[in-house]
Amino acid sequence: MSLPKSQIVIGQLAKGGVHTLQEVQMPVPNPTGTDILVKVKAVSVNPVDYKVRSDSSRPVDAAVVIGFDASGIVEAVGDNVTLFKKGDEVIYAGSIIRSGSNALYQLVDERIVALKPKTWSHTDSAALPLVSLTAWETLIESFGIPVSETENPKSILIINGAGGVGTVALTLASKVLKLKTIIATASRPETIAWTKKFGATHVINHTLPLGPQLKEQGLSFDYAFICGGTLEKNLEELVPLINPLGKIGSILPAENPLALQAGMFKSLSFHWTLMFVKSMTNTRPETQGQILKQIAAYADAGVVSKDLVTERFAFGLEELRTVHQKIEAGKTIGKIVLARE
Repeated sequence: MSLPKSQIVIGQLAKGGVHTLQEVQMPVPNPTGTDILVKVKAVSVNPVDYKVRSDSSRPVDAAVVIGFDASGIVEAVGDNVTLFKKGDEVIYAGSIIRSGSNALYQLVDERIVALKPKTWSHTDSAALPLVSLTAWETLIESFGIPVSETENPKSILIINGAGGVGTVALTLASKVLKLKTIIATASRPETIAWTKKFGATHVINHTLPLGPQLKEQGLSFDYAFICGGTLEKNLEELVPLINPLGKIGSILPAENPLALQAGMFKSLSFHWTLMFVKSMTNTRPETQGQILKQIAAYADAGVVSKDLVTERFAFGLEELRTVHQKIEAGKTIGKIVLARE
């Protein structure tokens, strides 16, 4: 069966609130070079989705399709594609500078793609890419924590352990890196229970000062991964608390000068993680395909849990608007997925 010439996508003709998400007719693109054309079966929404949607500094000249996490089926491949063929079932987090996954057909560079977990549905698989890449690139690439079969005596503090990135970071820290002490922050009974379920050995409340809570439990930490709150406030608290030679990572931007000066006297290092950088700058993009291949293997082995997905919706305009609003409210746990299957 030949591919259709056009498709209905959910795009934007202007930046702003969820009302700017609209159904738009666009051509079905043809893959060239290392691109593959994927028929999207499911997508997952992340905070970056609503941030890009509402970013008025990025003007819209024509219909723009956002959306990043996806799972789907390869429908066609470019001339230089070597890793995938028509019919392969794949996952990816896409690129922030290309047309996104809120479409039926999407082009994506094969280097940032992997086969989806064999034992997972497209719906569950769509939750994996962005948060897994972000957690892996921070803990393993930036922090240099080795994958281990035996206990690692080091300790980590994960700020906002119940979000999507925090949940995968807990999983990697406990099951792949085997860190001895894994401290998560959470403030509600349901998020406290969630972080313990995914590997936290200790939980403290991020709405209260962290220092007294850590002291009361006799805890210290070598690594800190900031996945929630504001970067400035977190650093003001974490720099005095982290162990000497510690490493701090963040997925949050800075709005003001950062309180890192005192870190010099501990020889601290600070790392930002924006998983889109590799595809934006064509800097080692193939490592993302390799990471996702390993994550898919962990998923099939039961190391990564399908429980990461907490809500499932059918893919549609009103449903996507609803999910954007839920994510933007900042109270979600785990991942939310919208599926065509």
